[in-house]
Amino acid sequence: MSHSYNIRDHEGNRLMHEKANVNGVNIHYCIGGPVNGPAVILVHGIPKTMFAFRKVIPYLTPKYRVLAVDLRGFGDSERPASGYDCATMASDLIKLADEVGFEKFIVVGEDWGAAYAYTLAATHRDRVVGLVYQEMILPGLGFEDGIHLTGGTNDEKLKPWDTRTFWHLIFFSVPDYPEMLLAGKERQFWTQWMRSEMRDPSALTQEDIDEYAGWTALPGGLRTVCEVYRTTEQGAKTNRQLMEKKLECPVLAVGGDFFFGEVPRRQMERIAMNVRGAVIHSGHNIALEKPKELAEAYISFFDEIF
Repeated sequence: MSHSYNIRDHEGNRLMHEKANVNGVNIHYCIGGPVNGPAVILVHGIPKTMFAFRKVIPYLTPKYRVLAVDLRGFGDSERPASGYDCATMASDLIKLADEVGFEKFIVVGEDWGAAYAYTLAATHRDRVVGLVYQEMILPGLGFEDGIHLTGGTNDEKLKPWDTRTFWHLIFFSVPDYPEMLLAGKERQFWTQWMRSEMRDPSALTQEDIDEYAGWTALPGGLRTVCEVYRTTEQGAKTNRQLMEKKLECPVLAVGGDFFFGEVPRRQMERIAMNVRGAVIHSGHNIALEKPKELAEAYISFFDEIF
């Protein structure tokens, strides 16, 4: 069983786990905190699950009604053949919000979850009252450049990192080969890759490795990861259209100083009107390395909205 079922709130109680059928796909989520508390949705990146937020959630549940999701294809959610683009992922999230009765909410996304969170905020401006955009280059603002071997993102800070850090953008986008090459090597691959992106590699525990290697080794797991990258250009097209109108909701853009740093803030300032930035002494996986500092940044932002 997934370690996600052991996620606990501030009192040590396990969160409630459910599945909802949205867009014809069974989506696994957990929920906790005060029933009438302000609503927050947490959206993970790759190759993660809701388990990525397990250290942050106990800081949030005293006040906030917190929902963490396994995106379609990930963790204990169903793995359909398609629908891994930004627009479909955002559609899944808004329908999940409907399912649990979240009328107005803040959405928090990290890595690819940040891309989906942006698309959700831009397509449902009447519902999303705040966006946390964490550790991502948005498709439509440069991520797609890495897929096409054009020299990487236009952000000067990232140009030296192209081949060292962004090689996987191209690798995962190639049809079929990644699944063949990684099958049976999930544990070694995710351990090496995730630790290489961290300031403190020891923060990636055996539980984390079990969680992410476990689900990606299941039928369709590696394909899910690859399909996300294979939809990059589709997501970029969607987001370019949405960017024509800047976001008006407040945005907190979070970076780890060992990885993207100020890049999330600079990206959001181009497409949103009300942006604040936070840089945390961490690598890419901030929720693992610095959960308390990250939660404090979230709560400071949340408290100004609710």
